[in-house]
Amino acid sequence: MIRVPERLLAGEPGWSRTADVVVIGTGIAGLTAALRLRGHVDKILVVTKDVLSAGSTQWAQGGIAAALGPGDTPAEHELDTLVAGAGACDLEAVRVLVNEGPEAVRELIALGANFDHSAAGELSLTREGGHHRDRIAHAGGDATGAEIQRALVAAIEAAPEIEVIQHALAVDLQLDAAGSVCGLTLHVMGEGQRDGVGEVRCRAVVLASGGLGQVFSQTTNPGVSTGDGMALALRAGAVLRDLEFVQFHPTVMYLGPDSTGQQPLISEAVRGEGAFLVDFEGNRFMQGVHELADLAPRDVVAKAITRKMHEEGKPHMWLDARHLGKEFWERRFPTILATARSHGVDPVTELIPVSPACHYASGGVATDLWGRSTIPGLYATGEVACSGVHGANRLASNSLLEGLVFSRRIAAVLPDELGEQSEPAEDRRTPGVVAAKVRTAMQATMTEQVGVLRNAPGLAAASAALAELAQTEGEEGTEGWETTNLVSISAALAASAALREETRGTHWREDFADRNDADFAGHFDVVLVDGTPVITFNPADATDRGQL
Repeated sequence: MIRVPERLLAGEPGWSRTADVVVIGTGIAGLTAALRLRGHVDKILVVTKDVLSAGSTQWAQGGIAAALGPGDTPAEHELDTLVAGAGACDLEAVRVLVNEGPEAVRELIALGANFDHSAAGELSLTREGGHHRDRIAHAGGDATGAEIQRALVAAIEAAPEIEVIQHALAVDLQLDAAGSVCGLTLHVMGEGQRDGVGEVRCRAVVLASGGLGQVFSQTTNPGVSTGDGMALALRAGAVLRDLEFVQFHPTVMYLGPDSTGQQPLISEAVRGEGAFLVDFEGNRFMQGVHELADLAPRDVVAKAITRKMHEEGKPHMWLDARHLGKEFWERRFPTILATARSHGVDPVTELIPVSPACHYASGGVATDLWGRSTIPGLYATGEVACSGVHGANRLASNSLLEGLVFSRRIAAVLPDELGEQSEPAEDRRTPGVVAAKVRTAMQATMTEQVGVLRNAPGLAAASAALAELAQTEGEEGTEGWETTNLVSISAALAASAALREETRGTHWREDFADRNDADFAGHFDVVLVDGTPVITFNPADATDRGQL
């Protein structure tokens, strides 16, 4: 049985601050929430583990999806989202996303985000996997996330009522006697392990801390994506949902067998503009696999590449985009071009070696349609949350839109839901820290046994290994706390994957090759009970999930 710390071992807070709302995270979700809350909440504190401009948003290449083009409709966007989600989406959440999305993107543009336009002045839209329309708005060719982040950071810096604390790790939530959020402990890095620990008393917390990419050895996520928000919520008693649905991006540049950590993403938009996958003989292999061939949903493409790699005993496949030409590459994908060249590959004249790598967590902190978690006073938005829009597989470029739309929704209800500031109850949870030195072994275990392809023996082996690693005690400090978060989330993820005995979306079981709606149409929810992840299955009404 896996046991993980119920709270992180940390020194007593050496300083104390107050705020009405604390927003954890500075990507599109966190900064949108903070900006939308100003004028409705007196004191807003934004916390980031890195600098204000860091996080996953800046790495988003492809763009943001919304029904903005002529002839496109939210209903069509809804259908593409439901199909990609493989019967696991929440229909109402998807409708919120697609119907409120166009207005949210227009307001983002009005805020100052400079999206690409045609010579005629029309918003440039492209297509990505799973979409049947050109509905992906982009900026700087392939630098959409960086441009959105720039615009949001500029707005935050122009808002003196919003305070930002950089280089600060959220350690644990504080709860009052009624079980509501009343604060959190923080560690400000560079201040010493003990002197840097303090507390912020607040009336609500908005989690926008991103995903869990560093659970795996290879990921497109930055180094800060260590599942902190999910683990913090889990330790506080919140429900986590759909953790087994982790999206592996099919076309991540292969840098060799020893390369770990953040890997270069080759955006789906490259295939949207005409690139295609080939094997080592130069043969295209996506025709006949799916009606959209190379533009099939990401889970389909990732599985096809992985299957080919297994069949041919190769560590990667190839992406052929040579026919796009030098001028097109330099104009449409300058960032990807420069990155590939920096690793010794020129996409203008050479095939790009690609293989799947961890990209996006579709599951996370379970929320309702207004971003409320199961803990009063705790809200979640963006990749840390499970809003229900992604289901078993995120449709390309829906992630930025989700953070934008649901952060706006949180800001619409949170001010009216703020209670009076309360005091923390005595914390009786057992503290602990997992040793930082086990991180590499944990990542290798998760990659080998809980990656793209899963089976019962591998998942059992992963859980056994994680149980042993979790008992390796470490010292308090950033590396130990992050490792504890990663091990905690890994344990819950592996256990959920073992229980879902079917193949659905990004969850691929070679021992249960078919989708099984009769037994597995629903959610696996995780809560922490006495340090042990306890998982329950909650069946869903198929009519509410689109029957797709």
